[in-house]
Parts: sequence; C-alpha cells; structure tokens
Amino acid sequence: MSPRRIHPAWFVAAAALIALIGAAGFRAAPGVLMIPLHEEFGWSMTEMSIAITVNLLLYGLTAPFAAALMQRFGVRRVTTAALLLIAAGSALTVLVGSAWQLLFTWGLLIGLGTGSMALVFAATITDTWFVKRRGLVSGVLTAGSAAGQLVFLPIIATAAETTGWRWASLIIAGGALVVVPVVVFLLRDRPSDIGVLPYGADPAQPPTTPAPKTNAARTALTALREASRSRAFWALAIGFAICGATTNGLVGTHFIPSAHDHGMPQTTAAGLLAVVGIFDIAGTVLSGWLTDRVNPRILLAAYYGLRGVSLMLLPSLLSAAIQPSLVVFIVIYGLDWVATVPPTIALCRELFGDRGPLVFGWVFAAHQVGAALAATLAGIVRDQTGQYTVAWFTAAVLCVVAALVSGTIRRPRTPEPDADPERVTVP
Repeated sequence: MSPRRIHPAWFVAAAALIALIGAAGFRAAPGVLMIPLHEEFGWSMTEMSIAITVNLLLYGLTAPFAAALMQRFGVRRVTTAALLLIAAGSALTVLVGSAWQLLFTWGLLIGLGTGSMALVFAATITDTWFVKRRGLVSGVLTAGSAAGQLVFLPIIATAAETTGWRWASLIIAGGALVVVPVVVFLLRDRPSDIGVLPYGADPAQPPTTPAPKTNAARTALTALREASRSRAFWALAIGFAICGATTNGLVGTHFIPSAHDHGMPQTTAAGLLAVVGIFDIAGTVLSGWLTDRVNPRILLAAYYGLRGVSLMLLPSLLSAAIQPSLVVFIVIYGLDWVATVPPTIALCRELFGDRGPLVFGWVFAAHQVGAALAATLAGIVRDQTGQYTVAWFTAAVLCVVAALVSGTIRRPRTPEPDADPERVTVP
C-alpha cells in the first residue's frame, strides 16, 4: 500500500472540529436571547437562568456517559444523535409561551445534545486517533466551541434585534443540521476501522485492541468510582468546577445583561463576546502547544490566577461605551477562556491512563455543575441587588482557590507508558 501524504487522523480531527462548531450555536444564545424574552414575556433573569442551569447540568452530567456511549456505539452515531437533539431543541423553542417550557427545550433537549458533544468528544478523538501532537489537537478541537461562538454570536444577536429571537433560534437549529452530513461521511470511530495506526504510533508496537462493548452507564460509573479514590481527581474537579462557574456560567450567560445594565447596546456587548471567541481560539491552540512542552500543573495555576485578576477588575471597566481597558479585559479573558482544557485533558491521561477520557468526562461534569450554580446564583444576585458586582468579585476569589488547588496536584508514582514523549517537564 502506498504511503499516505496526510494521515487520516487529521481528516477525522477536521470533521470533529466542524461538528463542534455546528454544535456551538446554543452556547452563544442565552446571553443574547434573555433580554428579548424578558421584554416579550416579562420573565425574570432568575426564571430564565434556571432553564440555563438545567442545560448546563445536563451538558456536564451527560458527558461521562456520552464518552462511554462512544466506546459502546461509536463516535459517529453518538455525535449524529447529539446534533439532531440540538436542532430539535432549538427549533421547538420558537413555540414556547411559558418560562417552564424552556426547561424542555433549552434544558432537556439541548442539554442532552450539547452534553454528548461536550469536551469529552475532543478528548475521545484526541486519545483514539493521536499518539503525538495530542496537546495541540485537543487545543484545536477545544477551540472549535469558541469558533462556533464566533460564527453564531453576531448572527444571533443581529437576528434577535432585527427579525426577532425566534429566527435566532432557527439559525441555531440550522447550524446543527448542516454539519450532520460531515459527521456521517467523514468521521470514523477508530483507526483500525480503516486499517491504519493512530498518528505517531510506533508500527513495532502491537495495535490497541478496542475496549469490549459493555454497558455504558456501568463503564462510566466504574471510572468515577475508581477515580474518586484519588485526591488528584478531586483537585481537578474542584478547579474545573470553578472554571465552569467563571466562563459558561457567569461571563457566557450574564456578561451581555450586565453590560446592558451599564447602558451598553446588546449588539455591542455581543460583539465583545465574539471577540472573546477570536482570542479564545488563539489561546486554546497556544495552550495545547504549551501542554506538549510544559508541566500542565503550572499552566493551570497561571491560567486561573490571571482569570481571577481580570474578574476583580471587570466591574470598574463596564460602561455604556467601549473603553480601551475593557478591550484589554476581553483580550485577556479570551486567551484564558478554555485554555484550561488541554492541560486538564493531559493530566487526566497522565494520572488515569486509558481511562483518561472517561475520567475527564466526570471532571467536565464538575465544570458544568459549577457553571450551572453560577448561572442561577448570578441571576439571583442581579434580581436582588440590581447589579452583578458581588458575582464578579466572588468569582475572582474562587479563581485564586482554583490556582492554588491545581498547582498542588501530585505526580503519579510511575509514569504512564503512553505519556507523550515530546513533553518537557518544567520542575
């Protein structure tokens, strides 16, 4: 057989990236749609935040089971079903007339769909198809969600303001449906399906035997039970819970309403979040590159510390107009937004070996629990005090905690045999 100029793993990674972009539409929606829904129906921020909380919880709690389902039924089938759920939930949102109905569309359907397309999808693709360049690939795939936000956020904000929030919901549904054929025709479950080794694998090593097809729920719960005996697992979970609280839960959900409270137009605030998406892509790819070379514990501590400083300053930066200092915040926060993902995936692989993607699923579940709590609590703070200042300061303090916890994660007693040989550990 003639040698391939481009390894098939890169085509699979490209298909996964496109799928993540298509699934990211709803990630951009809540902050944009909350104000139009409030104006049309009179629903409070707390009522809508509860629906977002359900979404974020399912987004996280579905993830470890989705990782097990991908092992059982294959990545392609699970990803296709997830995209169809996202499309159905977004399309049905146009029919809602009561706040509780958002629990079904925003919460249940989209929560299950996005949970199955969560960051465990990126971890599964990375660990299955790559031996070398894992940090870089996980960074690029993680950036797919940011790219989706960048693509959808300005479109959704403009549609909500000019043609109405219902059209914005249909745009999200269309985005999820468009990428289904890409997944069906280009995504493959594992290298052995097409007779190749993972990228960077040693041909002299025996090929990896696919995991036996067992009950997905049992597999996921067994991974949790075994990982929960490790202090390192809880350190990762606590840090990532704070990560979720300070990104998806707080800034992703409430930045636009908070900026609107200071007199900033909604489309302008949405544009700033889109800029976060631009720098998020650069920051995550750079973080993946660094993860291949630098101790991931040091990276996590630095990322969380920088985020805490940024949040502490944010209340003094918001105003009706865009000031240079706010632009600096947006750039820094964008670079830091999901830069935590590649080092966290790397630590799960280093500490838990082949179960790394499953364990990361549970760590990501903690991320979404933190996001869900922050989304609801910030909405309550806004309704009770009329502003978000307490929420911003509390999040800044939590970031300091995450930095301290992440920097103290111990190394495993023996290195994992599949550890990336390209990483240079920084003492």
